[in-house]
Amino acid sequence: MAITRREFVTEASLAVLAAAALPALPAFAQTPSTEELLRPGPLPEQVLGKADAPVTIIEYASMTCGHCASFHKTTYPELKKRYIDTGKVRFIFREFPLDPLAAGAFMLARCAGEGKYFPMVEMLFDHQDQWAVRQPLPPLLALAKQAGFTEQSFNSCLQDDKLLKQVEAVRDRGAKEFGVNSTPTFFINGKIEKGALTIQQLESKIEPLLKS
Repeated sequence: MAITRREFVTEASLAVLAAAALPALPAFAQTPSTEELLRPGPLPEQVLGKADAPVTIIEYASMTCGHCASFHKTTYPELKKRYIDTGKVRFIFREFPLDPLAAGAFMLARCAGEGKYFPMVEMLFDHQDQWAVRQPLPPLLALAKQAGFTEQSFNSCLQDDKLLKQVEAVRDRGAKEFGVNSTPTFFINGKIEKGALTIQQLESKIEPLLKS
């Protein structure tokens, strides 16, 4: 069900919603092909790393997910240093908001401007305990201002119903076509892995692919 702007403002100001249960996938759902996984969705892909890297990792995450924040504060910096920055891994990050507040945070990242998506996502994960609270809008605005937003541009972004529908469409595609039903969920060269992987677990998945 679509989350309207009014619902976002009202519900987010009352409390962070519990992770929303997604509809069960049909029993006949098939493992997606790598080609299908890599096909761009309703929003431009957010990508780091070389286009011809031998390993591609796709992450589906929710901004209010504690496990996602933990991954991005602990494992992700090492993943970036060892594999993304060295040209071994191409990293694609996709939105999978589990509640209206997460959807709003993703919208702000999309509105942040060219080259600011990943810095905004990382800042929001780093300070998740500050804004994923009963009254999230004031701390979200304070963080957004650090990224160059004004109060006007902040409000304008959160009122962009078209962007909200596009973020939701990324989530819905992940659920319906690729079997994503929790966060974080990763696809490593097409193979699904769920949960906040450690750098050691990622290394065990990546290294054999580099040698093949």
